[in-house]
Amino acid sequence: MKSPLQAPEKQIPEEAGAKPGKPTSAVIDTSKMAKGKREALELAEASRDPLDDRGSFASNLFIGRYDFGRIYPYPAQSAEDRAAGEDFLRKLESYLREHVDPDEIDRTGEIPPENFRGLAEIGAFGIKVPKKYGGLGLSQYNYGRAAVLLGSWDGNVAALVSAHQSIGVAQPVMLFGTEEQKQKYLPRVASGEISAFALTESHAGSDPATMSLCAEPTSDGSEFILNGEKLWCTNGVKAGVLVVMARTPPKMLGGKERKQITAFIVDVETPGLKIAYRCRFMGLRALYNAVVNFKDVRVPRENIIGGEGKGLKVALTTLNTGRLTLPAACVGVSKRLLEISRRWASERVQWGVPIGQHAAIAGKIAEMAGNVFAMEAMTFLSSSLLDRKAFDLRIETAMCKMWATEMTWKIADDAMQVRGGRGYETAQSLTGRGEAPIAVERFLRDCRVNTIFEGSSEIMRLFIAREALDPHLKVGGAIFNTQLPKSERLKAVFSSGKFYAGWYPRQWWPGSAGKTDGALHETLRQHVDYAATASKRLARGLFHAMARFGPKLDREQLLLSRFVGIATELFAISATCSYAQWLLGQGKPADEILSVADYFCRSACMRIDNHFAGTHQNVDRRGYQLVQDLLAGKHGLLRSGIV
Repeated sequence: MKSPLQAPEKQIPEEAGAKPGKPTSAVIDTSKMAKGKREALELAEASRDPLDDRGSFASNLFIGRYDFGRIYPYPAQSAEDRAAGEDFLRKLESYLREHVDPDEIDRTGEIPPENFRGLAEIGAFGIKVPKKYGGLGLSQYNYGRAAVLLGSWDGNVAALVSAHQSIGVAQPVMLFGTEEQKQKYLPRVASGEISAFALTESHAGSDPATMSLCAEPTSDGSEFILNGEKLWCTNGVKAGVLVVMARTPPKMLGGKERKQITAFIVDVETPGLKIAYRCRFMGLRALYNAVVNFKDVRVPRENIIGGEGKGLKVALTTLNTGRLTLPAACVGVSKRLLEISRRWASERVQWGVPIGQHAAIAGKIAEMAGNVFAMEAMTFLSSSLLDRKAFDLRIETAMCKMWATEMTWKIADDAMQVRGGRGYETAQSLTGRGEAPIAVERFLRDCRVNTIFEGSSEIMRLFIAREALDPHLKVGGAIFNTQLPKSERLKAVFSSGKFYAGWYPRQWWPGSAGKTDGALHETLRQHVDYAATASKRLARGLFHAMARFGPKLDREQLLLSRFVGIATELFAISATCSYAQWLLGQGKPADEILSVADYFCRSACMRIDNHFAGTHQNVDRRGYQLVQDLLAGKHGLLRSGIV
């Protein structure tokens, strides 16, 4: 896992006392780090675009700047954009309902060939691809609506369609490709030729510095020869074309050798490329996930995406956008599970009343309802802002992915508990004894991987934490860099002191939603005001942690995860209130909207309080030491008596 405390050269903010345009190094001292960790940090930071402007709502939460006006009024989908997607969405819903059998797909582990053809015919493989390249040219918002439908019906088909165009060839080529690449590849993938994304290796997951698949240029530089292996390439078994991340020869930058990762478009039919193995999993049994071997695979230079050495940036940027598809699919499956639970809780009678009238079951369903409402608010708020190119949304998309996938897993677990034995029983078995084939166990198996796909929850937390610390590193990071001259470090002490002397006292002032033209309902305003004040408390806590741990804060991953958890819940509260107010303005029943929004916000406040408590009092160090003892072979009692 990369450290959240490594920053490239930055601009110190003017308010910190630095002259505009004068660069200062905020790089944390890496001289005492192991070579592998140092290389991983340097590679990751070189591929990262700093959030210089702090232009996003969620990023500002970490510095106590609660700018509700960035997401309020709710950025609802325009009538024109909604109308543009209606025809396709009707076709997709009809096709799924009439032609896709999710239980049979789960049983056989295969998506029938006719489903590939049918989905291609309605344009499902080119939803966002511009019309001039053969796609539907729909917005991210409409793509998200399609993901909701897919997620609510079958996770296998959702994964096929999502991996193909969220992280497969379409997205990186649309973002970074040349016009020639767009003309050559976008019509192919939009028409139904499956694409895939090849990044992970046996020893390289979230740490790309350990990537071993290499691409060596030929003597004339016109081609690259790829050798190595990729693991867990989703869609690889069915793909005709891949986006492949490979290590290219290192370059000297600033007098230091730096590893290079480059993105290539590779046709599967290229000699030397072999789909070596199809991986099988607990859920998503029709996932076409492959091990891909490369032996002297020749790829022309013109197939590089984004430029040589820019591959990691291509991958990270692609994932930042692609991550919104997963939470949209989570909205779909979560709504389906909520409906299953609602119906069963009203029909199933125990001790003389429907089980939904028992508090233990009612509590689970209430939590499902609140989380579904917030999940939809966050996901489509971010989707709409992405369509509007409002600002850098990497933190919002990461929060949506992390929060929605974790909440969906909890919803699936609770739905199984509500359904009891029928939840654990397969659809085939239920049918065999005459009951409705309600496949809660399939939904649970299929949604479990979402907290791992496209960056695990743990990596998301570290990714968000790194961005959260960015403004502080700009101001005072140089203090901790022992490679800098003492004069530079002393200067940073004075400039940061001047900045924090003004900034820190403001973090003790009460926060508020600000001006909302009096339109924000009183029930919602109290939650927004709470979020504004909690944002200042979050900023103080993060500052205190930096002052306490200094450059060693990157080791306090559990502490950082609590700060990330607080900010994510604050984003969820804020998105929920903005969304709820918009729905009220659309004439939706006020009692229904306010009850679910109020319940969610109160529940989120309780989780935030728990996170804050954990930043002061926890058992993190004892737990860490316990694990080190376990790894060293101690506590044999915990291993005794097993087969």
